Amino acid sequence: MVQHLSSLRGASAEALQVLGERVDGFAGTLEETGALGADLFGLAAVLRSQPALRRAATDVSTPVEARTGLVRNVFEGKVGAPALDLLSDAAGRRWLSSRDLPDALEYVGVAATVRSAGKRDAGRLADELFGIAQTVEEQAELRTALSDPVRSADDKSVLLHGLLGERVLPATLALVDQALAGSYRSFHAAVTEYQKVAAAIYGEGVARVSVARALTAEQHARLHDALSRQYDRPIHLNVEVDPDVRGGLRIEIGDDVIDGSVATRLDQVRRKLVG
Repeated sequence: MVQHLSSLRGASAEALQVLGERVDGFAGTLEETGALGADLFGLAAVLRSQPALRRAATDVSTPVEARTGLVRNVFEGKVGAPALDLLSDAAGRRWLSSRDLPDALEYVGVAATVRSAGKRDAGRLADELFGIAQTVEEQAELRTALSDPVRSADDKSVLLHGLLGERVLPATLALVDQALAGSYRSFHAAVTEYQKVAAAIYGEGVARVSVARALTAEQHARLHDALSRQYDRPIHLNVEVDPDVRGGLRIEIGDDVIDGSVATRLDQVRRKLVG
């Protein structure tokens, strides 16, 4: 199971930071950046499936030159030069656990894929990921199909591609396919984490807003501006209509919860009466 970035510690966290900076500084075209992301996803998958190779690539008792030479010999010609260079750099660093290496490669692969959408479509990418996650959560039949261990990832990919068609960005489809790889505890968890990465790359926060009825464009803009001022950075709004809110709204931003819903106020009254 992939770890969240913040769960990496010590040398692994330091190594991941360096790899992330390399992806941030990658000067390729959007297409080349997308190819880098795909290659990093592929490398992560191979290293997860080959524990002996993974351990050999991260064994600190082996000289750095031997570790970097090993991964280059194994993957030369199988991935592009940018991904191979990044893997070689990664193999030369210290990792607290060999499993941290493929997790880190997937994380920077997500970052590269997000960047392949371009800054202009960053908001659209985040919205598409949120919309897909919500659709899967709301449709029990689809959720069951995507969590079915008997169905292959390719089969699940065909299913989702058929539903999404050409209505979403290529970067969105690439992240959807990666979410189906099963490295997170669920498809929803993967897509939700990918959206957070997308927001972080462009210096945004993510607010999950639950409302009883859909916001108007004016209400959406006012809420966006108010939260952005309060948190001193742009806040991307994920708005979901939830009849249980019964008026008002509930906002979650990281560990912060702003709850002004009627349902919560009624519950508070009930607890006082019972107490």
